Amino acid sequence: QAQIVESGGGLVQSGGSLRLTCTASGFTLGYYAIGWFRQAPGKEREGVSCISNGNGRIYYADSVKDRFTISRDDERNTAYLQLNNLKPEDTAVYYCAAGAPFCTFYRYSYSHWGQGTQFTDSS
Repeated sequence: QAQIVESGGGLVQSGGSLRLTCTASGFTLGYYAIGWFRQAPGKEREGVSCISNGNGRIYYADSVKDRFTISRDDERNTAYLQLNNLKPEDTAVYYCAAGAPFCTFYRYSYSHWGQGTQFTDSS
């Protein structure tokens, strides 16, 4: 059974860092693009970053560019999102998604989703 589990969320003060981990099982993560999305209370889910399979092309939303870093380790069937210089507006549930044939922020291109991990600014 295909499954994605995110971990690494928590309470962090503004300016702090977190590393989110996305672990896949039941399918080969390396076949697909991986996307990280987030959803703040009362807002739509938005794309934060994505990384293609193959050439590893990477995209970031403007709001997180130069602060967040996406990476993948296909041997471990795992992806990561490093969050630096966190801001209150980054508070959200962060979701990992896979299954898209290419990197996109169009959420419906992804067939596999995790349950999400919460980041809350504690400032």
